[in-house]
Amino acid sequence: MTLPSTEQLHPDAEHLAQGDLAIAARALAEGQIAAAAVVRDALGCIAQGAAAMAETIRSEGVLHYVAAGSSGLMAAADAQELGGTFSIPPARLRIHMAGGLPTGVEMPGDSEDATEGLKQALSAIEAKDTVIAVSASGSTPYTLAAVNIARAQGATVIGIANNADSPLLLEADIPILLATPPELISGSTRMGAGTAQKIALNMLSSLMAVELGHVHRGMMVNLRADNHKLRARATGIVARIAEVDDATAQQALETAHGDVKPAILIAAKALSLDEAHARLRAANGLLNAALARD
Repeated sequence: MTLPSTEQLHPDAEHLAQGDLAIAARALAEGQIAAAAVVRDALGCIAQGAAAMAETIRSEGVLHYVAAGSSGLMAAADAQELGGTFSIPPARLRIHMAGGLPTGVEMPGDSEDATEGLKQALSAIEAKDTVIAVSASGSTPYTLAAVNIARAQGATVIGIANNADSPLLLEADIPILLATPPELISGSTRMGAGTAQKIALNMLSSLMAVELGHVHRGMMVNLRADNHKLRARATGIVARIAEVDDATAQQALETAHGDVKPAILIAAKALSLDEAHARLRAANGLLNAALARD
């Protein structure tokens, strides 16, 4: 029987030997680079997935990240950063990880096969929701069970897997194949497969933010400045886009309670906070359109 690519032996695995860690390091680095490169072959599906995620947020649906093991860690990291980066509300995000999110250094392996309780955990899924399901093998029982529940309830399923023709990709509405080479350490999918997954997940959520208008000329204009680092970043963003000095940008941010988009309009157009919010509503939250209005 032919082994899935994630379980096959890499031809350069022999370079991972005691005695010369520099050679081993080069082999591992090349393996990571090769894994990252495969994402180029999935750009169309990634863009399609990002559009589905954006529509879910517009419709006040929920993005459900579903995975187990190393894939679960990649998925959880992406989900947990969407609030601070793009101000996606917590109510619009859920993480479903086999065995639950780890609180210590151990992650039980048998949880990948455990599906009890999933139906109840996913009972609130609606047709306007999107499920982002991740599995290197594409055959993880926990992930597949969640996908079947989500599909039965009409949700859109984005499937991310590293093996072609795997059950997850066959079941997904939007299949994203990341055809990474065999791992340098056979089966250690936290390496190459995980690298490709992280890139794809980051791209999905970043492209979603672009589609929602949360990115303007490469800047995060939907962040809320609620700590020192973010206040400094937000000041720079407002000053750059509104073409004002830092003091004016800071004053606009104070008026806007730390929200960058209205602060930009306040600084650039001399609007009140209510006027800035009204202009953004009229422009469907798109800063470009709001700035262009007279």
